[in-house]
Amino acid sequence: MTTNAIDSDRVRAAAERLSRAALGGEPVAPVRDLIGPDDMATAYAVQRIGVRERVAAGARMVGRKIGLTAEAVQRQLGVDQPDFGVLFDDMDAAATPAGRRPRLLQPRIEAELAFVLGADLDAEQLDPVGVRGAVEYAVPALEIVDSRIADWDISFGDTVADNASSGWYVLGGERLSIEEFEPRDIAMSMTVDGEIVSTGTGSACLGDPLHALAWLARTARAVGDPLRAGEIVLSGALGPMVPLRPGARVRSELFIGTEVLGAVEFTLEER
Repeated sequence: MTTNAIDSDRVRAAAERLSRAALGGEPVAPVRDLIGPDDMATAYAVQRIGVRERVAAGARMVGRKIGLTAEAVQRQLGVDQPDFGVLFDDMDAAATPAGRRPRLLQPRIEAELAFVLGADLDAEQLDPVGVRGAVEYAVPALEIVDSRIADWDISFGDTVADNASSGWYVLGGERLSIEEFEPRDIAMSMTVDGEIVSTGTGSACLGDPLHALAWLARTARAVGDPLRAGEIVLSGALGPMVPLRPGARVRSELFIGTEVLGAVEFTLEER
């Protein structure tokens, strides 16, 4: 299948398969049999159907998430760029009661740096320098990623169609001014029940989380849906993601040298 000939019937069938998994709580087969493993335009067409259905059901869009920012993951899926998905208000695990959040099927967790925008990003200059001025503040964040695809058997097309394998997110309480630190220079340590399970750096996120934000700003503008003031942007994983089990106590800390910039914690409720 090529990006020049999107088959609307296959797009709808893929969206319905993913919706069935989300609503029924059972992972489904990959959708690449319907849309191909690497057809970007078709995969995003599936994603847009899912987004429209979530909005129609009452969810409110509050931001975006960037995925596939690590070169190793890009190589694994045979792509040379990130992807993105949409964040909704009910995905905020700190602000939304567990019963009102989207259902998790196969959760994993990763540590990130999130940006909260203070200005629209629809100008001509959307490079790291240009987007930096639009950031109101940054916060440490945890993303609970999830897949509606059984056993995480995903291609690029599968994850894009599945809203970039989105689940929930948690933002830390400290608001960090990026005038006071360089995002590419941060270090991250994430623990589960007190044991270090993931470490990483800002430079692991497309070389700099601001590079990731600039990529998203250009991409969002190109598709006619530019980033707006007030939106949250999860800029991408700083280190490996790990499986998340009920009752696990997760904490991520961000550092510059030996100084702790901020931290974020989350405990997945027992089922």
